[in-house]
Amino acid sequence: MIRQAMVQSAKELAQGFIGAARREGRKALDEAAAKQVLAAYGIKVPRSLKLPVEGPLPAALPALTPPYVLKIMSPDALHKSDIGGVRLGLVDAASVAAARKEMAGAAARAGVRLDGFLLEETAPAGHDVVVGGVRDPSFGQTLMVGLGGIFVEVLNDVAFRVCPIQPVDAREMLAELRGAAVLSGARGGVRVKESTLVNLLMQVGGPGGLLDQLAEELAEVDLNPIIVSPDGAVAVDARLVLTGGE
Repeated sequence: MIRQAMVQSAKELAQGFIGAARREGRKALDEAAAKQVLAAYGIKVPRSLKLPVEGPLPAALPALTPPYVLKIMSPDALHKSDIGGVRLGLVDAASVAAARKEMAGAAARAGVRLDGFLLEETAPAGHDVVVGGVRDPSFGQTLMVGLGGIFVEVLNDVAFRVCPIQPVDAREMLAELRGAAVLSGARGGVRVKESTLVNLLMQVGGPGGLLDQLAEELAEVDLNPIIVSPDGAVAVDARLVLTGGE
């Protein structure tokens, strides 16, 4: 009963953000809204604050633990790094303010509209994992998982399943990855629990998960990267594209 209520609450929150985005003519949720939706479905995201384009920084800034990551929020830039829209390693309010001013200037020169900025805590070190979803005309929502970096960019090391998946499907997807040994701590690397990744895949693509509950609303989900470590999995970037606006 509690699980059902939580799922319903998450769906209602998501539909509120989606409705607002559609009324504004947007093709996707902004990153702050997307991450609130992820959090509602139990997917961990960095603690964050929204910053205005200019003016004083929020008084709540000290509540976040540095180093910070600062990102632009724009309806015109789905890939923020392409226009210098991400800054890492900011250590205090002064460096945040300076980075915001520089990034706002770069966005203006590129003709990119800004809704504001998203300031986040830096995720713990770990492995980059990519989790995504695409709404197929024939099969409905399809879940994808892969290792990040060279594994997805060069080796195309990914696995797919039609949603909703079961835990056995999640484990099989992970076993299919050619780089699966990396997640198990190969060559002295960081070892992560299989259960962490299985839970993550279920939260995205399982019964009552993000793709299952919002099957008619989402055309594409791109969580890239998700940082997985012994401490868990944190989605540090999120893109939720709406149906009818691809």
